[in-house]
Amino acid sequence: MKQLLFPNNTQFWYETLRSMSHIAYGGADFGEVVSTSERIVEGDYDSWHKEWLATADRVSAEAQKALDAGHTVSARDGFLRASNYYRSAEFFLHGNPCDPRHDHAYDRSVACFRSAAALYTPAIEPVEIPYEDTTLPGYLYRADTSGEPRPTLIMHNGFDGTAEEMHFFGALAGVERGYTVLVFDGPGQPGPRHHQGLVFRPDWENVITPVIDFAETLPEVDDSRIALLGSSMGGVLAPRAAAFEHRLAALIAVDGVYDLGQVSVRNIPGDREAAERLLRADSAPELDAAMERIMATDATARWAINHGMYVMGVDTPRAFNASYLDYTLADGIAEKIQCPTLVCDAAEDEFFKGQPEQLFDHLTCPKTLMVFTAEEGAGAHCHPGAMRLSQARIYDWLDDTLADAGA
Repeated sequence: MKQLLFPNNTQFWYETLRSMSHIAYGGADFGEVVSTSERIVEGDYDSWHKEWLATADRVSAEAQKALDAGHTVSARDGFLRASNYYRSAEFFLHGNPCDPRHDHAYDRSVACFRSAAALYTPAIEPVEIPYEDTTLPGYLYRADTSGEPRPTLIMHNGFDGTAEEMHFFGALAGVERGYTVLVFDGPGQPGPRHHQGLVFRPDWENVITPVIDFAETLPEVDDSRIALLGSSMGGVLAPRAAAFEHRLAALIAVDGVYDLGQVSVRNIPGDREAAERLLRADSAPELDAAMERIMATDATARWAINHGMYVMGVDTPRAFNASYLDYTLADGIAEKIQCPTLVCDAAEDEFFKGQPEQLFDHLTCPKTLMVFTAEEGAGAHCHPGAMRLSQARIYDWLDDTLADAGA
């Protein structure tokens, strides 16, 4: 898709398109996104934060005014948009973990979302899911108040998205179709990273198993029809979990990822084994210098590495790239997945192009590859700008798959 805004900065454009995408389920208005973007200095993280924060503050104040006056639908809609705008405001700030601005914007995003959640019927319920010696934050969506068990979708985001954002990336779409939906943030994702210091872990089955344990305690969950969806980096995390957690009736990877290590080594000369040794070495000054040069010239790499150090809990760009080597479905892991699996693929994916096909080829379970194209407006990573289209196709597949599971 042509960059309509920020023509010289792919990362700024992608994040703007991401906010536009959330219009489909109430997370933005086109004019608010465009007017905010027009005030932003291209490539300037501080300007990005300032302008998105200003928009979020304005929209949330108007939502609060509506709530105080008893206009609950207007308040709900405003809080939803403000939540998304606060999320966007803090997006590029993680290069400095001590910067108080990103904690403030994140907390405001959650607070606005929870204000909106309380105004739905049935209300979207914040939950705390037991996990090791703490809890993981999440939300329970009910299709109605009957308490009847329904097919259930557990959803989580990826490298940089929030549980709240999953409202626009499929949770509300599931409720519209009669599903119980359980959304959560795992280690490394925003809630646990901001407030508990939990960083990502590759053995995601040890995250999903307690989430399924929790889901099975809920009367609205049909234990025989629980599916799992992972978005973005969740496209490697969720399949990793499904390889070892066999209570799942279906798996969806949006979009599929086979091996994050391929991203780490692709610019390092030599074969994979030599590149891995260099990434894990005690000292590699030439590689360190090369990564610094890449960060200086490539806006997407600069953001990804800064954010990656934050969510992986490491101190150097090389250590971040080394951490990616552990996030893989190679060595027979993908082949362990037993449940029917949908692998989504974006034809113009700028982050993991080719990896959905790799994952699909290694699966031995019942499997479907679903390709989204630029002609459909859906060719970018995770299909921003085509939410109604992508959610329709994904849920139609899930409807049919879980119907077969319950037959």
